[in-house]
Amino acid sequence: MGEFEIGRDGPSVVVVAIDGSPSSLRAGAYAAGLARRQRCELVVAHVITTPALLGVAGATTVAAVGAVDETLTEVADELRGQVEKEAARIGLEVRFRAERGDAYTELARIADDERADLLVVGASSRAGHRLVGSIAVRLVRTGRWPVTVVP
Repeated sequence: MGEFEIGRDGPSVVVVAIDGSPSSLRAGAYAAGLARRQRCELVVAHVITTPALLGVAGATTVAAVGAVDETLTEVADELRGQVEKEAARIGLEVRFRAERGDAYTELARIADDERADLLVVGASSRAGHRLVGSIAVRLVRTGRWPVTVVP
């Protein structure tokens, strides 16, 4: 018989991406349950992405861009509140990270920064992602961490 291995089986850091969509909230619930059962750290990541079409509209939309940015920040704050409330309810410590930028780039950076053992994301429900590829598919193809995609 071999020596006893000191360490842990399973993840020590789980990063979950949420954006408020039903599939991302299911991913959050799945990741929270996993983190609670595995007694590991849970990092909830939210990427604030300004819609690309706002920049195309021209200079007259400066006020519109500011209003959209403010709304997106409010959404992030609401998600943070929801996450903290649910985490307290089930007795789980979480860290919430809200970053700005491209969702794929920021999620990959967060997973690397946190030394994630697992990245959990919700499946995209957008039709265009079936053709171009979703963020989840891009994260899987990156191949640096196991990725669980929750429907």
